[in-house]
Amino acid sequence: MKFRIAFCFLLLFPVSFSSSAQRALPPEQRVKWFSDARFGMFIHWGLYSAAEGIWKGERLRNGNNYAEWIRYRNRISKEEYGSLAGRFNWNKINPEEWVLLAKKAGMKYIIITAKHHDGVAIWNSRVSDYNLSRLSHTSRDVLKELAAACKKHGMKLGFYYSHWLDWEHPYGWDHNRELAKNITGKEYNKYWQEKVLPQLRELLTNYGEVAMLWFDMWVNYKSTVVQKEQLEQVIKLVRELQPNCLINSRLGLPAGNPDIDFETMGDNELGAVYQDHPWETSGTIAHSWGYNALENQWKSTSQLLQSLIGNVSLNGGFTLNIGPRADGSVSYEGIRRLDDMGKWLAKNGESVYGCTGLTLRPGQHDWGRITTRMTTGNQQVVYLQVYNWPLDGVLRLTGILSRPEKAELITDAGKQPLHVTQNGPLTHIQLPGKAGDPFVSTIALQYAQPVELDEEVVAESTFGGFALNSENVWDNRVQYQLIKYDGLRPTHLVMDKAGTVTWEFYAPEAGNYTVDLSYHNSSKENMAITIAAADQQLLQQLKPTGKVVVEPHDSYTDEFIDSPAGTFHFSRAGFYQVTLKLDPGAGQRLLFNRIWLSRK
Repeated sequence: MKFRIAFCFLLLFPVSFSSSAQRALPPEQRVKWFSDARFGMFIHWGLYSAAEGIWKGERLRNGNNYAEWIRYRNRISKEEYGSLAGRFNWNKINPEEWVLLAKKAGMKYIIITAKHHDGVAIWNSRVSDYNLSRLSHTSRDVLKELAAACKKHGMKLGFYYSHWLDWEHPYGWDHNRELAKNITGKEYNKYWQEKVLPQLRELLTNYGEVAMLWFDMWVNYKSTVVQKEQLEQVIKLVRELQPNCLINSRLGLPAGNPDIDFETMGDNELGAVYQDHPWETSGTIAHSWGYNALENQWKSTSQLLQSLIGNVSLNGGFTLNIGPRADGSVSYEGIRRLDDMGKWLAKNGESVYGCTGLTLRPGQHDWGRITTRMTTGNQQVVYLQVYNWPLDGVLRLTGILSRPEKAELITDAGKQPLHVTQNGPLTHIQLPGKAGDPFVSTIALQYAQPVELDEEVVAESTFGGFALNSENVWDNRVQYQLIKYDGLRPTHLVMDKAGTVTWEFYAPEAGNYTVDLSYHNSSKENMAITIAAADQQLLQQLKPTGKVVVEPHDSYTDEFIDSPAGTFHFSRAGFYQVTLKLDPGAGQRLLFNRIWLSRK
């Protein structure tokens, strides 16, 4: 590769930048469009697209099957890898088709891999001859065409740029250098100054407004060869040339840094908790990011919609990837899913764009998720995103103390009014026999004022009943260890010392409620526990439970059993505290799963 020293003059004095007069916005205003958009397209497209996950008859050598890593995984030389450019069909490549596909899918922005880890710029970079345009012997610049199409169709455009890894530059980093240990910080900085900063200047100068730069260092810079000063050089360059261009956390600095605009989760890592700051998941529509001819792990439309909705319910977004082929075409399976998502958003988009979530426990409703938005006059709309249409015709919502003014099911024919009853923190919506949508049905609840929440009360389950479990405990002063579901054992608390755990429970009506306990007792002796509520106590001696066979001959695990514990009588509808108390003997421990309360 030949770096063009003379080009430094042009890099220092750009002549074609059209957004240099940008007025710098405060950080919260700068990122607002992204927080409102919620849904965008990722495009992984480069030299690797022409290999299609196969090299000389051999599939990718790593189990992750990420086709964009083929040069590194299959140990391909720079020269042979460059020859893949001959497979690109420039008579068919039309970036506007990607933009139209994204627009039809209801996406609000596009991020394209301007330079991936292979070090190959897909634009006609004057910094390095080793770019897609020159390797393909074409005068076309894909990024210019894509930028023009995005501007034409009102689509925000961002660039992915691999700054940490570069398998092409002699002093760029690849993971194999961990063995060779043949690069110094001074040499790596030569790569940084010769390639990273000049190419970023090109991207920020020659393609109009750049909505974001999406970097891809998925670890903290301190564990890499990258220096903080180098990252600060990038930030300074961005803020000077395009002050409103967003920067993601994979630059290598944490999301709390004032120069980081939004957090990017791990690949395909969906949200688990509500977060106040802007964040997103970048996810694949199948498995591989770049085009893989052997791809067979396509995600369903329902799964993709639930990924989007689930993130929005936790104040996040979803950037969904496509990997076009070397002729620019997109797989039929991908187009079908994007079309389905676009149709759903055309009908239900009000429950996604500009929305966030409620600070209730994530995933506490077994029927789906909740999104919300504020409207004029400080009114609020809460959207119930129903993944599982209840068979008994009642949707049970828990945790909103406010009474809705009206409820409507969004259907193809319009909004259908629904009947609602309110009982403390429990809201019941009477449903028609037919769901509002074959993928995800949306119910809009309108409130005259911002809703009042009860974030501690135990949620009501589908068909009724309440699971007081290890994750919705109200008071756990002893701080018993929480063990998440491991594929064999359910989520549970390890109760190995004296103490109590307490739940906030709302009885929807007076009467008798049966109490069942799910647990594992690994000791050889009975263990005494007490379950208390409403001045009543249920004393139990929990028998040892032993093991259960998972698969014949060699796979066993702790058995959790359901055991009847008795009955509570609640004299009125209302809030109650339910407490589990134990004082284990030496060597005893209770693995507690749940208490199940249901109307007798």
